[in-house]
Amino acid sequence: MKIIIKIISIILFIFLSGTNTALYSSEKIKLGLLVPITGTNAEIGKSIIKASRMAINKINYPNLEIIPKDTGSNPNKTFLSANELKEEGVKIVIGPVFQDNLKLLDELNEMTFLSLTNKNYKNPKNIISLGINAESQINTINNFLKNENLNNTLILIPNNDFKNEIDHALRNVQIKYKKKFYYDTSPTKITRQIQKFTNYDRRKQNLIDEIIRIENSNDSNKEKKIEQLKKKDTLGRVGYDSIIICDFDENLISIATSLLYSDVSSQKIKFITLNQWFDDKLVREKSIHPLYFPSISLDKFENFKNDFRNTFNEDPTHLSLISYDLIGLIYYLANQNNFTIDMKIFQKKNKFKGMIGVFEVNRNKITHVLNFYETNDQGFKKIF
Repeated sequence: MKIIIKIISIILFIFLSGTNTALYSSEKIKLGLLVPITGTNAEIGKSIIKASRMAINKINYPNLEIIPKDTGSNPNKTFLSANELKEEGVKIVIGPVFQDNLKLLDELNEMTFLSLTNKNYKNPKNIISLGINAESQINTINNFLKNENLNNTLILIPNNDFKNEIDHALRNVQIKYKKKFYYDTSPTKITRQIQKFTNYDRRKQNLIDEIIRIENSNDSNKEKKIEQLKKKDTLGRVGYDSIIICDFDENLISIATSLLYSDVSSQKIKFITLNQWFDDKLVREKSIHPLYFPSISLDKFENFKNDFRNTFNEDPTHLSLISYDLIGLIYYLANQNNFTIDMKIFQKKNKFKGMIGVFEVNRNKITHVLNFYETNDQGFKKIF
């Protein structure tokens, strides 16, 4: 394994330095880039294009060309643009960004689309999802559970269109858990649902019953014991050693806070969530610390943002980092395939180490090997 990683690191060095002209080929590598250039998501598309050009400049390979086309965040426009790329001889396309724009692309089955969406469920066969998908995240969480010997896990999943992605990932990773619940994301219902999931009423009643029992006992020290019990909110074990909250932003904070209101402490039970892109709001929410999540390398993410700012005088989007790495990944796989570009380059088992982390390629599927972080009062601490 160390030898493989060393080889990958050498390839990455070549990708980043762009000084090894011995790898050049006379074959033209034409990559399509399907992103929103117009419409409400135009800024995302423009950031992706800039990051892709950054990567090409780093590689410094004269026969590598990207051809951007506009999706307009619309499935029909996406299909028309993809068809234009087909007519120009493009077989590998980075994009589209959003899953809704994949609907018609199965008709172009001789092309492979490296979509930047983080959704895998029921995508067309010629789509490879390259976002930080649920399976990559659940797999990393599963490693954490094993490392910490956490065997009684509660999984909380929002009852929305992301539910199928989570369930699909849980099946593929075969993660072991104690219970799984779907919750309504309505703020007015969350707390009551969490109380139900965590047997709050039963634990509350346990406390009441214990106070009554001691009051009716002949215990000489009962006044002190009752005083200590009245400082508690509930009595009894929750029954879980870890809770995975499959949500983001304000919903995540609402769920975590509702757990605290239900007398479930993050100090005693591990609170785990999905990739949060190092959101500073989580650092400020000290009551829910520590909070754990899988993600890309924070150091490399910061390095990329600094390079992007220095080049374009603006902040990049999260997706632009993925597109940056995809250029390097395709170039690396093309080099392994004598610069022949087709869907076969994603069939053979392979690895590539980019800025986002390690990409594992096998059987037309690409997954991310992610890091794992703890959120505490000082910021984000890398666990592995």
